[in-house]
Amino acid sequence: MDLIQHWDKAYTARAEDALTWFEETPAQSLRFVRQHLPKGGALVDVGGGASRLIDHVLANGAGALTVLDLSAQALQIMRDRLGDAPVTLVQANVCDWAPDRAYDLWHDRAVFHFLTDPADQARYLATLARALRPGGVAIIATFDLTGPEMCSNLPVQRYSPETLAARVAKLAPGLLTPLDAERHTHRTPKGNMQDFQFSVFRESADMG
Repeated sequence: MDLIQHWDKAYTARAEDALTWFEETPAQSLRFVRQHLPKGGALVDVGGGASRLIDHVLANGAGALTVLDLSAQALQIMRDRLGDAPVTLVQANVCDWAPDRAYDLWHDRAVFHFLTDPADQARYLATLARALRPGGVAIIATFDLTGPEMCSNLPVQRYSPETLAARVAKLAPGLLTPLDAERHTHRTPKGNMQDFQFSVFRESADMG
């Protein structure tokens, strides 16, 4: 089964609010978005799927909003919920995506940790470099070092804020400067606890 089929199946296997990653209010993500998204700024939610983050951002007013995900099923759930709200939904692999505009803010709650191959990690960062405007901000959240080793039956790479910053610096020297980080424990709908780390970076605007 390829990754598109895998994630389509995950989103049809149970209700959206029963998925392990579901958050009615994604408080950590939303706080960082409110802090770093300028008024009228453009946001891309990478791996956003059917996340409620965009709902909250829309309610507060925002500029161009894009949600990128592998799963057409996930994006359809979002479209059905949002109706004709001005949100661009893109079905694509972030490693292959060619953004057609610059974004002020890149948000990824849990995509990067699924990329266990350094070549895929480098491709992800190359996409981020193309998408983020000079001086823009990237929020990258992954399982912490004490988080699960698997998610949705797939292996993940766990990070601390320090090891994530080191990986980014190794694969894309000079691209991102760490700004902030915090740890968060997510409670799944079944009551299981998952440790995350949220890292915030600024595009260094000095590459090349």
